[in-house]
Order: sequence, then C-alpha cells, then structure tokens
Amino acid sequence: MRILLVEDNQTLASGLAAILRGSGYVVDLVADGTSAEATVAAESYDLVILDLNLPEMDGLDVLKAMRARQNRAAVMILTARGTPEERVKGLDLGADDYMTKPFDVPEFEARIRVLLRRQAGLRSSVVTYGGVTFDLTSRTFSSQGVPLDIPAREVALLELLFMRAGKVVSKEAIIRSLTGFDEDLSSNAIEQYVSRLRKRLAVYGLTVKTARGIGYYLEKMASPE
Repeated sequence: MRILLVEDNQTLASGLAAILRGSGYVVDLVADGTSAEATVAAESYDLVILDLNLPEMDGLDVLKAMRARQNRAAVMILTARGTPEERVKGLDLGADDYMTKPFDVPEFEARIRVLLRRQAGLRSSVVTYGGVTFDLTSRTFSSQGVPLDIPAREVALLELLFMRAGKVVSKEAIIRSLTGFDEDLSSNAIEQYVSRLRKRLAVYGLTVKTARGIGYYLEKMASPE
C-alpha cells in the first residue's frame, strides 16, 4: 500500500515515515501544500496523511482540490487544529478520518489499517483466498496457521495481488505501488518477483497469471480431476 505523508515538521515526518515503512508501507514525503497538491495530481496513493498548517497552501485547500478532481484516495487529517468546527469542516470536505496532535501511535496505526481496509472494500482484517490467509493487522500471510516465509518485496507484491484477487493489476500500477520517489523498479524485476511467487504459492493452490501486455492477477489453481 502506498501512502503520501504531508507534514512540514521534519522530525515528526521522519519518525512517522519510519513507523509506516517498518510496517511494510511505501511512504513518500512532502513538506508543503503546493507540493502535496501537485503530487496527488500526478501520482496514485491508497492513503494521504495530511497536516493542515502547511506552507504555501493550507491542507484543507489540498483536500478540496483532491476531491474536486474525483481523487478517491483515503485522507487522514493529522493536525494540531482540533476544534469541533475544524473537524466538521475537514470531514465535510471529504476527509475520511481526523486526528489531532499529540496522538497515540498505536491508535494512529490502527486507524490507518481501518482506512486501508475500507479502501479495499473489506469488513474484516483477515482475508482468505485459496489456501492462504492474509492478516491486515500484522501484514503477514499464513496457511493453516503457519506463516509463509516470503521476502519483504514479494510480500508487498502478493498483498497487492491478494487484495485484488482475480483482477488484473497492470505492471505500471505494481511499480507505482511498490516504489517511492527515490526508488526504481524495472519490469524485469517485477517478472522475477512474479516467477518466485508462483513457485512459492503453488503448494497452497494459488498462482499468478499473466495478462499478456497488461499485467498480472492472482488466481486459484484448478483442482486435479
């Protein structure tokens, strides 16, 4: 899952980014409203964590511009502006959640999981497909209670395909979801990850199919006659 963190306090931004990346999310950082508005217009994110007191452009104006363009990314406002009037205004403009500083980190992480689960159209934090179960809270895959031993990058790819099981995910979307501003990932690297995932998943009755020229999708393997 890809997150944009919009925060002008560099110490707080670095700390939150470290927490989120430690949980397996891809995180991009911007420090002012103008950059935030331009970034969400050009890039695709699952979640935007948005401060309101920003240089150059207020966070509420960034939010307003996002929703005017029909940008459907989840938005969590994280700000020191916590009056009831500010909360109502933010939610009415299209924010999905509103937290005030200072805040409790475990609650912050839990709210992010709820927002991302809602984005994926899920009611539960545990999803099963074929012989594999994915726990959104721990960001882990297992089969019959036994954790799957999968490298981090392949876990991120599997999560992306798992949450859209049966639907084609383009190579471009995969690259965007797995990389931040300062990273580079080639189509050849994606093909290698897919090949390794196929081998790992076969024993659990799942495979990654190729939609030639488009991308990949997760599918249950046919049962032998």
